Amino acid sequence: MRIRVRVKPGAREEKVSREPDGSLLVSVRARAQEGKANEAVVKAVARALRVPKSEVRIVSGLSSRTKTLEVPGLESSGLPFLIGW
Repeated sequence: MRIRVRVKPGAREEKVSREPDGSLLVSVRARAQEGKANEAVVKAVARALRVPKSEVRIVSGLSSRTKTLEVPGLESSGLPFLIGW
């Protein structure tokens, strides 16, 4: 399954939340330097979806705030439940 997310680096707290348009907002403490924010995004999304972080992969948007993540084996019908919507 592919998920589009918007990233907020340098946030006060790490969290995954839903935007009004239905997309995910991933707030991470790490700054967008040397891939640290990307690593934090993968870790935060994996924790929110309750999957190993090795299962979450950024497929596009490595240097953008809007990213597409791939999580193989995740059912889209279970996504709202896992994120807590």
